[in-house]
Amino acid sequence: MRLRELGSSGLLVSPICLGTMTFGSPVAEGDAVRLIHAALDAGINFIDTANVYEGYSRYLGSAGGVAEEIVGKALRDRRSRATVATKVGAPIGPGPQDRGLSAVHILREIERSLQRLQTDVIDLYVIHWPDRHAPPETTLEAIDTAARQGKIRYFGASNHSAWQLCELLWIADRRHYRRCVSSQIPLSLLRREFQNDLPFCERYQIGVTPYQSLQAGLLTGKYRRGMPPPSDSRAAEKPDWIWKQDDALFDRLEGIAALADQIGAPMSQYALAWTLAQPAVSSVVVGVKKLEQLQDAIAAAQVTIPDDHAAKLDALCPPPWRQPDPVRGGTT
Repeated sequence: MRLRELGSSGLLVSPICLGTMTFGSPVAEGDAVRLIHAALDAGINFIDTANVYEGYSRYLGSAGGVAEEIVGKALRDRRSRATVATKVGAPIGPGPQDRGLSAVHILREIERSLQRLQTDVIDLYVIHWPDRHAPPETTLEAIDTAARQGKIRYFGASNHSAWQLCELLWIADRRHYRRCVSSQIPLSLLRREFQNDLPFCERYQIGVTPYQSLQAGLLTGKYRRGMPPPSDSRAAEKPDWIWKQDDALFDRLEGIAALADQIGAPMSQYALAWTLAQPAVSSVVVGVKKLEQLQDAIAAAQVTIPDDHAAKLDALCPPPWRQPDPVRGGTT
């Protein structure tokens, strides 16, 4: 795979990033370790996890940590081969300091993540969600402290809009803190609300690492109109984690599948290729349960979507509204 730049970090990462949200359950530790090793051997050098991930056992406020522990075990003698990203901010307990982006929570959780990952430094430390109770100055100061202590190399944001990223950049520039180098957002053909933020990220060298690009399996082609979901699918295993399947959704899925057929690509590879082709995208986070799914994701990096498909995809899956441009014509 041809590596890509991760924003302004100087890091080169594989276009496919191995996601670990399902590690623990349904992907047991032994299978997860084998998937990580297979990913490294196939050229994937980017692994994404979080302090809350523990597979389908996860619930709001559960302790998490399972996926980080598995990644740590898998990389015990392979650490130099991987760029590891983990996250902080989601609830890991019932207490007021068990969540969010305060200095207390961040600096405590860095230590726990380092221990679980069995490493002395985190390559990319990501604030998982915005926290309205923690001033961004406080969050960035804690991140900068950890970076000066040598515990993290780079810092990114997840689920932050362009204006929130802009605020982080402005504060970092004004106070000489570490700069945000990455943005992880949900982005797929079925979910395009963050798409208008991508030119901002491209302009300010923020590498975008989308997740849910297969939309919990809806864009793999495994779901068919009038048919029950496969027994090993997300809809069967964790139905509350997937969208309602109605005729309007199947109309879109069947239209995308037809366009994928035109270029002889599986629907899953077509959907990932579309995401990889978007501005500022450095690497797409893909969660897998099987080696075959990993191989399918890797193959997507070689798929090219024809230019004339753009208008057809926009008709099937409308992009977000953009402000009209009365000066230059079209939209801004």
